[in-house]
Amino acid sequence: MKSKMPPVVEENKPMVLVGCGILSKEVTYLINQNDWNIETQFLHSALHNYFDKLASELNSALTDDENSNRETIVFYGACHPKMDCFLEEHHTLRTQGQNCIVMLLGYELFMQELSKGAYFLVEEWANTWEPMITEVFGKNPSVVREIFHSSHKYILALRTPCSEDFSATAALAAQFVDLPLVWMDVDLEHLQQVLDDAITQKQHEPR
Repeated sequence: MKSKMPPVVEENKPMVLVGCGILSKEVTYLINQNDWNIETQFLHSALHNYFDKLASELNSALTDDENSNRETIVFYGACHPKMDCFLEEHHTLRTQGQNCIVMLLGYELFMQELSKGAYFLVEEWANTWEPMITEVFGKNPSVVREIFHSSHKYILALRTPCSEDFSATAALAAQFVDLPLVWMDVDLEHLQQVLDDAITQKQHEPR
């Protein structure tokens, strides 16, 4: 099936970044710092647990932007098996990286910690941890812990320059799954490059 024609785009309107809210503070900070002519449209960070909801909300947001004659980029990793189809249908592109943590850390550091058994925890997830986890895995603590222990050895909490103090909620999250808590301070250099690359690619696409 051929995709529909690209939407008409009005000149001088800011581009819209549609994406996961997991790093909304960091992305917003970088947009402001770099004076990028971009508006943001963040979706709930738990949508990656629900393919149907993610597909529905992402496609709906992109359709609304098209109907408003807005150019878009997508801030998501390979978070849905049909992500490439969504991008093609809406004539847009996404930031490069398997997931948001790869975009933040870079592939090498991500794989280094993953190979040691890390479960990556950011502020947004720490602050909504128990209801998010129990909705996905159920409310039996022993079952949840068994699931986490089967593939992870520690919780790696990632603290960025935009993070508030989430040490208490991170500690509760680690306690909930009975894994040790480790902290890592992360700058925004790699995330900035990922965003800059996507913006540049979009600006040079043929219209």
